[in-house]
Amino acid sequence: MITLILDTADNKKVTVGLEINGIKHVETRNIDSNKTQVILPMIDKILKKYSVTPKYLSGIQVNVGPGSFTGLRVGIAIANALAFVLKIPVNGKTNKIILPSYK
Repeated sequence: MITLILDTADNKKVTVGLEINGIKHVETRNIDSNKTQVILPMIDKILKKYSVTPKYLSGIQVNVGPGSFTGLRVGIAIANALAFVLKIPVNGKTNKIILPSYK
């Protein structure tokens, strides 16, 4: 099983990772602004680093909050879009839109 891990809740950093057979491989990058320009290349980089193509992902785990309003929306939108295209669950839920928690 290979799970993509996304965390964009913090407005100062982005975390992307893969959980491969129970072992987590996580990379964090400090940012000044604009997560949208950072997260997609980070996802591509970690997939290539571990020789994983998107079709081999079995699920996505995304931090739904609480956290930065815009940050949560960026990470969750990417998770939902990838899950829709790849037909895989997000946070264990199949065929459901994951929503942020701003509490």
